[in-house]
Parts: sequence; structure tokens; C-alpha cells
Amino acid sequence: MDAWTLHWLEASGSLAECRREVSATFESAYRAIAGWMPPPRLDVLIQRLPGETLAELGLVGRAYRSTMFSMTLDPDNPHFAHSLHNGALQRHIVHEVHHCLRMAGPGYGWTLGEALVSEGLAGQFVAHLLGSAAEPWERAFSLEALQTAPVPMGELEARYYDHSAWFFGTGDKPRWLGYALGYQMVGRWLASVGEPGVEAWLNVSAQEVMAVGLKEGLLSW
Repeated sequence: MDAWTLHWLEASGSLAECRREVSATFESAYRAIAGWMPPPRLDVLIQRLPGETLAELGLVGRAYRSTMFSMTLDPDNPHFAHSLHNGALQRHIVHEVHHCLRMAGPGYGWTLGEALVSEGLAGQFVAHLLGSAAEPWERAFSLEALQTAPVPMGELEARYYDHSAWFFGTGDKPRWLGYALGYQMVGRWLASVGEPGVEAWLNVSAQEVMAVGLKEGLLSW
């Protein structure tokens, strides 16, 4: 794992009881990415913050820039042990690595549409690389359900949008709507282009993916 440096931030709580398994999972994720492309050079911050993770998993990741992301863990969460052993942590690592790789190119994005595409790409990348099923938040709404209420393109072009509302349901949007919509849009784009190369997986423009979403009835004018 030459290209990744793990930084264990334990002032907020020790991770000694799971450090070996977490490290092994990072090794596994590294090998999976190395089989597809040279892994990017990254710093990874690993911290323990009770109550600051996804309640269903006991962990959450966040990409900060092209060279750094964090993985927050909550070993006291009743679902954490399962997440450690069922592949959830590995999938989260790969998801955040894709964010970092995209940040090195076009960026995560500033508009709602760009964020939808970046999240959808990261989710579909995990499924492609690991052969895993969609996460609960990615399948929270079916393609058909999303097509019954297409999102106006004008909303996707907005720079000032409520990210937490769209992705976590903290406002007037259903929880996980953004993840499901992004996942389906990118899924339709993948179906339209066949097997994209490394360059497309990382750097496809949000506009190209949204054009497919418009054609497939996920978006509207």
C-alpha cells in the first residue's frame, strides 16, 4: 500500500480494538484499485467519533481534496462490526477514492447536477470494481419512481442548493433522493456508452451524464 498513508487520529478515542481489521480492509481496497489503475497517492485520516457516522453502518467517509479523504468510525455503533465484515467499509473506501480521483480532474462540482453525477459515478464505480450491489441509499428510489417526478434542469444548475436535503433528507426532500437519482443517471449513461475506459470513469462531464438523464426521463426542462 505504498501510495496511501493512514493517519490514525485517536485523541477522540482509541481504535486499537479494530485497527488490524481496518488496516486489512484498506489493503484489500488498495489491491482492488491497483488491479484497475495505479492507485493515487493519498493521505487517509481515520478517526473515532461516536454518533457522527451513518447510523445504519457505524462509519462514514468524506473526501476533502484530490490527495486526502477521511474515514470516521464508531465501534460502539451496533452495526459497526457487521459493516467491518460484510464489505461495507471496503466499498466506502473505494467510493471515497473515486471522489479523490475525480477531484484531480473536473472536480466534485459546485452545482447540484455536478454533485449528483459525482456521487452516481462513485457509487457505480464501486459496483463495477467490486461486483457489489447498489447500497441502500442508491436503491432508495427505483428508476420508474424517479421518472414519475423528473427534476427540472434549472434546479441542477443551481450553485446554491441544500446538499444535506438532497442527499440526507434534512429538508423538504426524501432521504437519499440525491444518491438514488445520481446512481440511476450514471447507470443510464453507462448503458448508453457500453464499457467506458479509465478516463471516462473519472472525467466524464456532468453535462454528458445529465443529457442522458434528460433523454431517459429522469430530468426535465
